[in-house]
Amino acid sequence: MIDLLVAGAGPAGAATAIRAALAGLSVVVVEPRPTPIDKACGEGISFTAVEYLQRLGVSLEGRPFHGIRYLDASHVVDARFRLGPGLGVRRTTLQRALALRLAELEIPIIPTRISTITQNQHSVTAAGITAHYLAAADGLHSPTRRQLGLGIEGSGRTAQGLSAEQARRLRSGADRSTAPPWPRLPRLSALPRLSAARDAAQPRRGLRRHYTVRPWCDLVEVYWSRLGEAYVTPVADDLVGVAILTSERGSFDSHLEAFPALKRRLAGAAEASAVMGAGPLRQRVRRRVAGRVMLVGDAAGYVDALTGEGIAVALRTSAELVRCVERNTPGAYDAAWRRVSWECRFLTGSLLWARNRSLLAPHIVPAATRLPKIFGAIVNQLA
Repeated sequence: MIDLLVAGAGPAGAATAIRAALAGLSVVVVEPRPTPIDKACGEGISFTAVEYLQRLGVSLEGRPFHGIRYLDASHVVDARFRLGPGLGVRRTTLQRALALRLAELEIPIIPTRISTITQNQHSVTAAGITAHYLAAADGLHSPTRRQLGLGIEGSGRTAQGLSAEQARRLRSGADRSTAPPWPRLPRLSALPRLSAARDAAQPRRGLRRHYTVRPWCDLVEVYWSRLGEAYVTPVADDLVGVAILTSERGSFDSHLEAFPALKRRLAGAAEASAVMGAGPLRQRVRRRVAGRVMLVGDAAGYVDALTGEGIAVALRTSAELVRCVERNTPGAYDAAWRRVSWECRFLTGSLLWARNRSLLAPHIVPAATRLPKIFGAIVNQLA
């Protein structure tokens, strides 16, 4: 029986598998999608996340960026990184690098899907593989999270295809008595945010396209408008990625009309990729542990892409998951996840709350312009 089965070979799943293997654990990854796996995202990786990936032995190629720039129709403010540059990396390039490292460590990748999960106090079985633990890194709309009834949306309902008793037993399959006591930590539900009804009424989604053009700035630019935000990340010497986040329906081109300064920048640039979408972004999760199953990455819950820290949080929480596997304390993982992610969740949740207030949203960039030191401190704290 192996130590850890990982569902998903995206950044969170691959990093979990790599760290586990480096810790001497036996690992198998289950991933139905062929490499390289693409995803609609901003493609910016913070300095600390780049360092962490390098410590895992993952070699990255990309375009350095040295901070964040906010722009609206009449304001511009820059915040430069103090620790070192981040790296703009095409998502497929990142996935190839992760796949190469998995191959170097001889971690098997089984091309199939996780379907029914069964577990007891000693093991968990999925996709015909039995392991001591399962790390579910199967994405924003995680089938594992849905099957175990861990999402907030599933309150009052059992996992699809299971009886109430089966679902209860599945969620409580492992003995949690070995978990050490942990302090009570802030819950994102206690932070400023939209009401659940408003969240459901206005889900935010992302659309991304690449353009063949020499990057005109050594920062990640964030254009703000009534519609939402547009992120421009340099990912190569002749390529930028543009990701638009909005709660409004429409095509990428129609949304781009809301950012006239950016549209002028891209005039004449060739489209280098098809439009890819993701969402709804907001994913609320009740718990991240169900017996011997632990959620990591987007599967563990997601606030928004507003601050661009998805990969950094996934890497930090994947490290905590592996520690819990090593110590045989799965019950400690949820508190550890909250501890290492709370700051990013707090800042993202607070900014999203202001973004969705019609009276506050137009003042976000002007406020950052008037208070550049505070803006810079927030950006550097996230980075």
